[in-house]
Amino acid sequence: MRPHLIRLCFGLATLVLPAGAPPAVAIEAGALSPTTSGAMAQAASPQAIAEYRRKLKEYQEARAAFEAEAGAYWSAISEKRKGRNARRRERQPITLDDYVLTQPPVYAGPKRPVDPSALEEEKPPRKIIPVVADLVKAAAEHFQFTPQRPAAEAEFKRAYARTALAAGLTREQAVRVYAFETGGNGNHDMQSGLSASRPGSRAISTAIGYNQLLTTNSVELLAEQGHEFVHALTEKAASLAGAARKAMDHKIAALKKMVAFTRTVPDDWSAHEKLADTPQGWAVHAMVLDIDVGPLLQTHKLLTSVLFARAKGYTRPLTAAELEMMNLTGDSTGLDMVTMPRATREQVPTSNFFQRGGYERNPVAIRNNTVAKLLAVTDSRMDSSSNQPGARELAASF
Repeated sequence: MRPHLIRLCFGLATLVLPAGAPPAVAIEAGALSPTTSGAMAQAASPQAIAEYRRKLKEYQEARAAFEAEAGAYWSAISEKRKGRNARRRERQPITLDDYVLTQPPVYAGPKRPVDPSALEEEKPPRKIIPVVADLVKAAAEHFQFTPQRPAAEAEFKRAYARTALAAGLTREQAVRVYAFETGGNGNHDMQSGLSASRPGSRAISTAIGYNQLLTTNSVELLAEQGHEFVHALTEKAASLAGAARKAMDHKIAALKKMVAFTRTVPDDWSAHEKLADTPQGWAVHAMVLDIDVGPLLQTHKLLTSVLFARAKGYTRPLTAAELEMMNLTGDSTGLDMVTMPRATREQVPTSNFFQRGGYERNPVAIRNNTVAKLLAVTDSRMDSSSNQPGARELAASF
């Protein structure tokens, strides 16, 4: 069951932000002797301490005032969202009154001052983000399976195109979403944050492939659609013989075990998220790399949004930008934007579709602060990225 909260990574290239420049000289706190540490702590003059306390008081007062204003704003956002959900359940129309129409408050006070007597705090360790090699290793260890990778990227694109068309997605939807998510040049194993052109780059999430599936997406899709995937592979196996048939039978057996694993918890996003953050969950995510299962996962990531919209009575074909909104924000929240009249889109702030933390970490939503602007920038990026070689190759695969 997909969440109704917006995904923090708005497009692959959007949130890959440059890190701050390192200081010219850094000293490891742990490398200092107690005597040296004490000397540094005592080095601050009484005047510096007094000035620090004065600035700290100013900061705390300004921040408290801002937090009171921001807290009231985001509480109103939450209450309006609950009200819209209730009105939809009762099949009542949604109007402008059901949204907060002002923009979120922005803190403009002084920055928190630096304590002149304090040592630099030790940073917490980075969360481990598995990369493709970790996924493949986990699949071998826990399910005795190695994903079948394509001989060439064009082979994966053709398989994805066939699967997407058979499921009812259009070429425009598939190609433009791919263009947006990967910048128009992504491979089936492209991971968010990693780039061959940027040596030393780090993965910023587990999002992989044409539609940037997270580990939780893969776990959830196998839990909910896994029986369909097994059926599709079983039909394909019927036309094979010899070594190819044996390999497919082994793949089906591994897939069945993975499906059973994903169903050991309730069909709930938070439960799937916990399962995905385990070595077995990493192994499930490795299936996104497989030439047979990967296109099914990529297709159903979008198809679930299309089917959700239809089930809610929205019969008009979704544009690629509208589908991307549902792909990124979750189906219910995305449909809230999609079903909004065009005139209303110009007036409703994007903050209505976020939790506070997600909004404040998403510069795209802040800059494009109405629904109309957010959809427009999505369309614009799709336009430009659709001209990239990878997007053109995918389009030609349909």
